[in-house]
Amino acid sequence: MDLSTVDLTTAVGSVALPNPVMTASGTAGHGTELAPYVELSTLGAVVVKSLSPDPWAGNAAPRVHETPAGMLNSVGLQGPGVEAWLADDLPALQALGARIVVSIWGRSVDEYARAAAMLAAAPAEVIAVEVNLSCPNVESRGSMFAHSAAATTEAMAATAACNRPRWAKLSPNVTDLPSIAAAARAGGAEAVTLVNTLMGLLIDPDTRRPRLGNGGGGLSGPAIHPVAVRAVYETHAAHPDLPIIGVGGVASGADAAELLLAGASAVQVGTATFADPRAPARVLKELTEWMRRQPDQRLETIIGGAHD
Repeated sequence: MDLSTVDLTTAVGSVALPNPVMTASGTAGHGTELAPYVELSTLGAVVVKSLSPDPWAGNAAPRVHETPAGMLNSVGLQGPGVEAWLADDLPALQALGARIVVSIWGRSVDEYARAAAMLAAAPAEVIAVEVNLSCPNVESRGSMFAHSAAATTEAMAATAACNRPRWAKLSPNVTDLPSIAAAARAGGAEAVTLVNTLMGLLIDPDTRRPRLGNGGGGLSGPAIHPVAVRAVYETHAAHPDLPIIGVGGVASGADAAELLLAGASAVQVGTATFADPRAPARVLKELTEWMRRQPDQRLETIIGGAHD
């Protein structure tokens, strides 16, 4: 059957996408870093590295260490801040015809509110804002916003000033993720992105010190893919009307298909780009080929198919 028969169009809440494959925040830079390898306009969307309202230097080096099935990172959300990103990075993404999702973060509810307000006048190419709630909450002595239902709702509600659809990026490091997802929706999230990294730590036996400059970090890559699939599956079962973006160890079309069948409406490709910067385009091609082999080649019939 011809590839033209495959219908990959999808919707994440009110956001319509030509296909479900995006980049993941934190792994594709703040702008057009992947443009030499991937035609960014062909992806569902480009999700930029998380931005705070002010410039942020990030954590001490070393920041990344390879693991047997992925990597541990503690980059620390380094970024230029929303204002500088709007002036310096956004125009190049616009010129390439990319659909853009801006990820924001903060250490306090006020910082989330400020970052969101700065995006209120962003151009139409910024189709959504992903609110990264897996960040230290200085108002609760360092616990993550996404570890508390109340803090999740409060931080999400504070971002309404961005004047566009909001997605909540949640942490897998909780005992009841569906309840946190419900709290995000209560704060105004149209969708949830599942999942961010797992907390981890590596120690160098020779130096007897942590391998990363900040101590522990976030584990990502193939090792966490089963965790992501389960998170999506259980959250979709609990909230079948809540759109989900699946992320975690997506390195092939089959990985993407798993998350879609578990209940995701779209997926993000992250750590795989470190080994292969063409990974998002390859995942899209492989997913298209997989779809061609299905009895019904419409993505809408695949989403949540594992629950049938």
